[in-house]
Amino acid sequence: MRESDYIGLLRGAGCSEGVIAHCRVVRDLALMYASDPLVDRDLVEAGALLHDIGRGVTHDLRHAEVGGTICRSLGLDEAIASIVERHIGAGLTADECSLLGLVPRDCMPRTPEEKIVAHADNLVKGTRIIAMEERLQRTIALPKRQRKRIYRLGLDMELLR
Repeated sequence: MRESDYIGLLRGAGCSEGVIAHCRVVRDLALMYASDPLVDRDLVEAGALLHDIGRGVTHDLRHAEVGGTICRSLGLDEAIASIVERHIGAGLTADECSLLGLVPRDCMPRTPEEKIVAHADNLVKGTRIIAMEERLQRTIALPKRQRKRIYRLGLDMELLR
């Protein structure tokens, strides 16, 4: 698929132009981390462009879960749906999902592509790329375990750049 196809899917799901602009910046940043030949750049691009497709339905944490469902309903590859479901922060455990009122399933990024998109999304506020330090400041209200997870993901991903 081409970028215009993915943008069409975002629009069809009800995403605003602001969400679409954010997804484009996340895609651009994610591709900067996807230089390793073992990383599937096409998958990173698709996952990054569609990571917030669920925001056409809701802007709360459920957008990732809803987005995964939308991707599956559109017949997209399961790897894309997994990126969409696992992009929140540095992922959520099944217990954390349950405590947040989400379906209790493991939403931790496992593949390099899932990790790259989650990290790139962490570093984009609206359409502005922010420093890791600013991202960490924005996590201060999160439980310590989640803050540490975001920090570790950031360190790991910065090694790819």
